[in-house]
Amino acid sequence: MRVLIVEDEHKIANTIRDGLQQNNYAADVAYDGKEGYDLASTEDYDVIILDLMLPGMDGFTVCEKLRKEENIHTPILMLTARSSTEDKVKGLDAGADDYLAKPFSFSELMARIRALSRRPKKSLEQVLKIKDLELNTLTKQVKRSGKILDISKKEFSILEHLMRNKNAVVSRDQIISHVWDYDADVLPNTVEVFIGFLRSKIDKPFKKKPKIIKTVRGFGYTIRD
Repeated sequence: MRVLIVEDEHKIANTIRDGLQQNNYAADVAYDGKEGYDLASTEDYDVIILDLMLPGMDGFTVCEKLRKEENIHTPILMLTARSSTEDKVKGLDAGADDYLAKPFSFSELMARIRALSRRPKKSLEQVLKIKDLELNTLTKQVKRSGKILDISKKEFSILEHLMRNKNAVVSRDQIISHVWDYDADVLPNTVEVFIGFLRSKIDKPFKKKPKIIKTVRGFGYTIRD
């Protein structure tokens, strides 16, 4: 899952980003409204955390422009020190999906993000199943034929993205943009290396089972049900 954090207080923004990354999320940070708007309107995110008071363009304006001008329906969580009913109503009217006042606990923020991710552009199931392969986004467990597999965080994210896009061909660039942070330095063969790691864990040990990850030469990778 990929999250955009638009927050001008660097310490808060970086703390949220680090916490999300520790929980296996890809997270990008914008420190002003204009940069946040540009990222949100050009990149693909599952949830946007948007501060209300921002330099350049305030959170109300960012949210309203994304909804009305860009037709972007990514779930938006308003994050602000202003907790009056009037501000909450204004934020929700601008198109926000939820509202969290500072100070807040990180566990509550994570709960809000999980709740928002259940009603995005397309349904995000908590447990994904294809053939005998099962991925649980809450427990972070991957099983095949009932056997728990030892999967790294990045392998898990790639596998989740492929499973959520089952029957579609996902390109290398699409995997990078969804799984890695915006400013991550990703080498040209990085995706291929991680796909190899995944195959060694979910395909090779199960020789009598059909292969899960398939390469579509010249286009990318796919998992078909």
